[in-house]
Amino acid sequence: MQPDSVTPDQTCPCQSGKSFTQCCSPLLQGSVPAATAEALMRSRYTAFCIGAVDYLIDTTAAEKRHPEDHALIAEQTQITNWTGLSILATEGGSEEDSQGMIEFEARFEAPEGGGVLHEQSRFRKDNGRWYYVDGEVELLSD
Repeated sequence: MQPDSVTPDQTCPCQSGKSFTQCCSPLLQGSVPAATAEALMRSRYTAFCIGAVDYLIDTTAAEKRHPEDHALIAEQTQITNWTGLSILATEGGSEEDSQGMIEFEARFEAPEGGGVLHEQSRFRKDNGRWYYVDGEVELLSD
């Protein structure tokens, strides 16, 4: 799914049940920051779906960014079709917290086949903004 493939009234790719305009679009456009770690995680999933590479880099903790990230993420978003998201668990990550963990599964299709990315992601709030720090990732085949 590419950026121009999501219409404002379409259901958001993060599967919140809200329209794209009422969910991830304002975050991706930089209009508002994610209020919670889960909101950031959902918006990052949507960013992977539509190829919003700069957003993915900007919402990664500064110490985890690398010069080659842009090219790697751009390539990944071109060859991977994200097909579903399930939130399995959350710890912290509320508006009042400074840290959070989101466990999720994201289903995908790629040239080498489909599968499920299972991750426990860590998030941190710095200066009122949530950032993805890192995660424990497991790839499961379909």
